[in-house]
Parts: sequence; C-alpha cells; structure tokens
Amino acid sequence: MKTLIHPTSVIHPGAELHPTVEVGPYAVIGNHVKVGAGTIIGAHAILEGPTEIGAGNQIFPGVAIGLEPQDLKYDGSLSWVKIGNNNRIREYVTINRATGAGEATVIGDHNLLMAYTHVAHNCAIADSVVIANSVALAGHVQIESRATIGGVLGIHQFVHIGKLAMVGGMSRIDRDVPPYMLVEGSPARVRSLNLVGLKRAGVSELEQGLVLQTLKKAFRSLYRSNLTVSAALEQLELLPDNEYTQHLRHFLQLSQMEGRRGSIPGLRPRQN
Repeated sequence: MKTLIHPTSVIHPGAELHPTVEVGPYAVIGNHVKVGAGTIIGAHAILEGPTEIGAGNQIFPGVAIGLEPQDLKYDGSLSWVKIGNNNRIREYVTINRATGAGEATVIGDHNLLMAYTHVAHNCAIADSVVIANSVALAGHVQIESRATIGGVLGIHQFVHIGKLAMVGGMSRIDRDVPPYMLVEGSPARVRSLNLVGLKRAGVSELEQGLVLQTLKKAFRSLYRSNLTVSAALEQLELLPDNEYTQHLRHFLQLSQMEGRRGSIPGLRPRQN
C-alpha cells in the first residue's frame, strides 16, 4: 500500500488531515491546520494554523500558508486562512493569516496562483482567478471571479479587482480595476474591454452579442468621452439592463464611496 505521508514530514498531532491527503518530503504542518480530501502538499511546504484547506488542492513545493501577517498592527490575535477546493498553488507562494481577531484571508475554488505570488492579510480571492508569477497583493485586496492578473506587479492595499477583468503584466495597480476591463501600464489605465475574457464567459452566442454591444456603449461613456464618472454612470442607467451592466454600475458606484480608492481612469480622449 502506498504511504501518503512522507516519513521526513513533520505533522503536529493537532492537525486534521483527511486520510487521502498526500504530504511530501520535509513538509511541516502545524497545529490547527485542517486539510480536505485528495489535497497534495509538496516537499518543504509549511502550513501553520489556524488554517482550513478544502479538497482537491495541489500545493507545490516551498509554499508557506498561514504564517502571521506582515503587519505591524498585528497583536497576536487568533485569525485564519481559509482556502476552498481544487486550487493550484505553485512554488513558493505565500498566503498570510488575517490581521484582527476572528478575521480571515480567504481564497475560493478553482484558482491558479503561480510561483512567488504573495497574498497578504485579509485578502479575498473569489473563484477561477488566475494570478501569474511574482504578483504581490497588499492587505485587504479583493479579486472577483474569473479575473486574470499578469505577472510581476504589485496591487495596493484595499484595491478591488472586478469580475472578468484582465490586468497586464508589470502594471502598477493603485486603484480599483472595473469588471470586464483590460488594464495596463504604470500608471495603469483602462485600455479596452476584456473581449477575450467576455467571449469565454459561457453566455450563449445571441446573448453574447447583446452583452458586448451594451458593454461597448458603457465603455465609450466611461473612457472615451469627457464625462465625469458620475455623469457616465447616469448614461449607464439608460443602457439595456443585464447582469453585466448592473454589476459594472454597482462596482463603480461602490468604488467612488468614501474610504475606497476610486477606480482606474481610461486614456484621455484625443483632442481634435
């Protein structure tokens, strides 16, 4: 019978591992770590608690999950990392616990975090997100489902990245990235709709045409006119209603609220 736990690994008696979990050489799993069925933990990975990891995850060598946050305000309070199912967490990714008693850093399902990604305290990553190599998320960053983040970039604390957004590599992301948009540069600017992502979003061909037509009108009002954000949002109210325009409008409205960082602007329209 195959041994799933390598004899050189170190596992605290207080850790809870499903019998089907595989643990590689020299991995260290601490107290209050819970790991679900079929998860594979690679060599030299470090998992500290309190941490909950779901089923079917693949955790590659050198990953560090659940260590204390890199936050001078952290006072040692009990906080968490909570990870869902079927994620691929590549080599040397670091995922820190939250700052604040009872709070959590949360990662959903079916995400790919490529090598050397850093997920700081209190971040929330939804589902089916792709984060390329050497991306650093500061504290309290939120990323909605099916966003794609290019490599070698930093995301400022408290920034929100919208559903099906695409962020180009080596950008500087210091404000919110609206849903369905392609953002790139330093300073980052909204360049276009994320047409490739939208066409892969799983809507029917007929609905896809209607959605793209409406979002193109929204894009022109937001980023190819001289309208203020509030005036552009009023124009969005006049567009045919669907879940995509509703979500875009809601995201931008929240982004303008006090305490938020605002949204990344578009390129200035050319002057005649």
